[in-house]
Parts: sequence; structure tokens; C-alpha cells
Amino acid sequence: MASSMIISFALLACTLYLINGTSSTQLTPKFYSQSCPKVFEVVQSVVHAAVAKERRMGASLLRLHFHDCFVNEEETPKPPTFPPPTSSLNNLTTTFQAVGLSTNEMVALTGAHNIGKAQCINFRVRVYNESNIDPLFAVIRQSHCPPSTGSGDNNLAPLDVRTPARFDNLYYKNLIRQQGLLHSDQQLHSGGSTDSLMEQYGREPVSFKIDFAAAIVKMGDIRPLTGADGEIRRNCRVVNS
Repeated sequence: MASSMIISFALLACTLYLINGTSSTQLTPKFYSQSCPKVFEVVQSVVHAAVAKERRMGASLLRLHFHDCFVNEEETPKPPTFPPPTSSLNNLTTTFQAVGLSTNEMVALTGAHNIGKAQCINFRVRVYNESNIDPLFAVIRQSHCPPSTGSGDNNLAPLDVRTPARFDNLYYKNLIRQQGLLHSDQQLHSGGSTDSLMEQYGREPVSFKIDFAAAIVKMGDIRPLTGADGEIRRNCRVVNS
């Protein structure tokens, strides 16, 4: 499945719903079948054009989907990055399970980090202080992230050093080589229970994409806002006044 198709389904998964009477609600991909029968084609086309124009848009849309569905900003208008980049494997597992996502689904969803970038402030401790990191990788990242807090905090580095703008499975191969940029990412392949699945996704790109697509659609089902609930924000950072 192409990355633009995956992102398109991700966006639709959080917004499609059907109200049956006054007490029963459920999501459905057929909500627009009458009013806008080509909605999937339209969304895919627009997303594809946006990503072609600005490659980072794919990562931005995935992050938007995550914050809309997983973090649920309607309930917490200005949340911190959740879960944080300092998370342990146990914290990651517990956090995902709290919203109904299994450990396997968590591993698949973190594959979204094969595109996008992170700020120096979020990986400084890892590249200077952690031992389970490829030495050369750490040195390269240090060159764009000074050791002192407040200096270069907003400097960016790709989450996937090899193919930062392409949706593939190299993120998993990077972690096997101890080239995870974030502490929380490297925790997924650090002698724990998720190592074997990480290695499987590193070997089998098709398996990863199939599981990722299924998991991200499931994430779209988390506490959906239906009917008159929620709002379409004029500024996505704050609740409408």
C-alpha cells in the first residue's frame, strides 16, 4: 500500500462516523457514500499532491492523526508529546494498552518514525549519555546538537537517517543497528519482548505496511467524537473561543 494511501485512510479513520437513532453510534467508511462517493480518491489525490510538494507533510499528517485520535486533544487541549521520547518499553506498552492497542500494534505504529524529524532537545541525552547507541551515529548527531541545554534545542535531525523522506521499513533496521534517534525508539530493540517483531518488520517490509495500516485505522477508532461532539478548530493548537 502506497504511503499516500496509508495516510489518506489514517485521516479518514478519525472522521467517518454514522449515527443510528439517538443512542447507538459507530464508525463507518461508507458515511460519505451518497454525499461524496469519491471521497477516498479525492483525499488520496490531495494528500499525494501535498506530500509531493513538501515531503515532510506526510510526517505532519501522521502526527496530526496521532494527536487527534491517540492523545485526544479535545480532552487535553495542550498536551505534551505523549508518550514522551524518554519512555521506557514498559511505559510505552502500558500507555498503548490503556487506549486498547496491543504491544504488536504499538510496534507497527512506531514505524511512523521512518519519516519526519525530531528536535535536539528530545535526543540530546541519548546521543551524549546512552551506551546502547552506534558510536559513529552518536557523533554525527552530536555535530548538530550541542551538549548544553538551551543551545541548538530546536535543531532538527531525521528519525530515519538513511531514507528520511520515504515510508519504508528501514526504521526497524536502524534500531537493530542501535541507530534509533530517540530513547523511546531504541527501547523497542534493546533486549526486550519486542525485539523479535522489530526484526521481523526489518526483514519483511510488506508485513510491516499491512500491520501498520490495520493498526492506524484501529487507532482512529479510539474515543471517536460523533454527532455534535467536538469542533473543527480554526487554529489546531487551541480550542475555539
